[in-house]
Amino acid sequence: MKAITRKMFNLLGEYLQIALGIVLASIGLKAFLLPNGFLDGGVTGIAILLNAQFDINISVLLVGLSIPFLFLAYRSISRRVAIKSILSIVGLALFIQFENFGTVTDDKLLISIFGGLLVGLGIGITVRNGAVLDGSEILGVFLNDRYGLSIGQVILAFNIVLFSITALVLSVEVALYSILTYIITAKVTDFVIEGFEDFIGVQIVSRKYEYVRLAILEQLGVGLTIYKGEGGYGLSGERKDIKIIHTVINRLDLRKIHRIIDDIDPDAFVVEYDINNIKGGVLRRYLRANTPS
Repeated sequence: MKAITRKMFNLLGEYLQIALGIVLASIGLKAFLLPNGFLDGGVTGIAILLNAQFDINISVLLVGLSIPFLFLAYRSISRRVAIKSILSIVGLALFIQFENFGTVTDDKLLISIFGGLLVGLGIGITVRNGAVLDGSEILGVFLNDRYGLSIGQVILAFNIVLFSITALVLSVEVALYSILTYIITAKVTDFVIEGFEDFIGVQIVSRKYEYVRLAILEQLGVGLTIYKGEGGYGLSGERKDIKIIHTVINRLDLRKIHRIIDDIDPDAFVVEYDINNIKGGVLRRYLRANTPS
């Protein structure tokens, strides 16, 4: 019973956050971008462009243009994501239709910055809760799964075509400001999805691994894992058992772990790589005071 209650509570929390994302994105569109003819990227940008050219209701365009992408989501991702995305896109269309925000500013730079900021926040919050507000992300996932193309490259190519058409149909100035809006939206979306803290993975191969291990535990206070490995070099080089230290640290601690390693074993082999997502473990977090460090 408790498990069911917790699941329902989590589901309710997801939908409430999706609703918040819809509100933020719709404010960004209705109060900043739409009144001034600026575009965002993706399907939303196509809808704004068609609305400017043919005066078709933008809410109808948003829903209509999203249908093929939602079908792709249903077929290639999951039914749950597709259903959430349908609700999100319809909700965004309804908010845009019935919101009555006046134009906040006529300054084109402020329009691009704050319009992109609000839309990015809305998209990021929505994506973190398992839905999308724009079909171009679904297209990227589909082509990545089918042909191995990078999701980022697919979305970038999609928007290059869109902004090129904008420059030809509307004006170069509108296209340039729209590109600025898109860049801000994309960056804010990434921050919301991935978080403001940046973590990296570190693998350390050292003859003095025990001293390195103890120093990391004592001076950084992060968790780590020891792997057993086999070292060697060349075709017939020396082979012997080695221990590999693996840990995840905040990028702010990168110089500190370099100093620790250099002080103990300057010849240690160190590999660093970006981390996309983390769950559990002992991490030093700087932006969440309630998380143990």
